[in-house]
Amino acid sequence: MVVNCDQVWQQISNYIDGDVDPSLRAAMEAHVEECKRCKAVLEGTRNIVQLFGDERMIDVPLGYEHRLERRLEQTIYPRRRSFLGWVVAATAAVLVGGSFEVARSFILNRVEPRSEHAQAGAGVPPNMMVVVSEEGKLFHAAGCPFIHDQAHLRTVVARDAIKQGYTPCMRCMKKYLQAVVDRSFERGTLRTEV
Repeated sequence: MVVNCDQVWQQISNYIDGDVDPSLRAAMEAHVEECKRCKAVLEGTRNIVQLFGDERMIDVPLGYEHRLERRLEQTIYPRRRSFLGWVVAATAAVLVGGSFEVARSFILNRVEPRSEHAQAGAGVPPNMMVVVSEEGKLFHAAGCPFIHDQAHLRTVVARDAIKQGYTPCMRCMKKYLQAVVDRSFERGTLRTEV
């Protein structure tokens, strides 16, 4: 009879106890003589059985097992716990700082248009009919001589022109915007480009 390593490992406990039939015992002994791994497993298992069967084993004090487990946990895991703590703290700091920066940029950094031609139509009556050109981004009073693209004009209400991103022409809408421009110059928020 010939056995392999798996069969030896399955029967190793029975072999040590003497609970295998003689033909299997002879086959296991022949295999162990040839195989270093199985020989090591057999010797290790014998040592364990002998240690646990020894009456001279020392009883550990009450609570020792729990103290040993706690000590091992403190020795093995502190780096991981402290690293995760730092990662969580750093992530929270970045989120809080980022939130403050986003809020600050919305509240404090309102960018005023640089040119008076880019000012929103705050003083223009919302229901006033104005003329817009498809090529430009200004809306004009009807008959304004500064309309660039005379061929592609359409008429809309000033409120809709502002919603579509058009700004008032400073030349023809001057009477409506003068008060807004004067206030902007007083506050120092209106900047003109050279």
